[in-house]
Amino acid sequence: METICATGIRVSEVPYITLEAAQAGKAEIALKGKIRTILLPSRLCRKLLTFAKKNKTASGEIFLTRSGKGLSRKQIWLEMKQLCGMANVESRKVFPHNLRHLFARCFYHVCRDVAQLADILGHSSIDTTRIYLISTGSEHVKTLERLHPIL
Repeated sequence: METICATGIRVSEVPYITLEAAQAGKAEIALKGKIRTILLPSRLCRKLLTFAKKNKTASGEIFLTRSGKGLSRKQIWLEMKQLCGMANVESRKVFPHNLRHLFARCFYHVCRDVAQLADILGHSSIDTTRIYLISTGSEHVKTLERLHPIL
């Protein structure tokens, strides 16, 4: 979950998080006919390398099942449901893609550049990226209140 939150990768891209990627600080992802580079923050790299060492991963994918196979999207989803259940989060609200949306909103909050966010997320269209940033009516009201505190 932390890796998805820290990078904004799709759950289908988790297998590209390898020991070699953690050592290099970036992962090369080839999906949907495109190749893109995912930058891995140094703090995340340290955690991934520690995790790999603890699990005696000498190379390749970092996130593996007990039998040594890569985690499937279903396994990731089920583990998220279990973890969130322990945290009393409604399971109907728990999906790996929500973490990608969380990353997008946090990244945009810091950089305020939708084109840069689209690049990070691997979107070819800014319109696709904008979907991640749509505000609710209540957020609009809060913004208006900050703009007009005197009224």
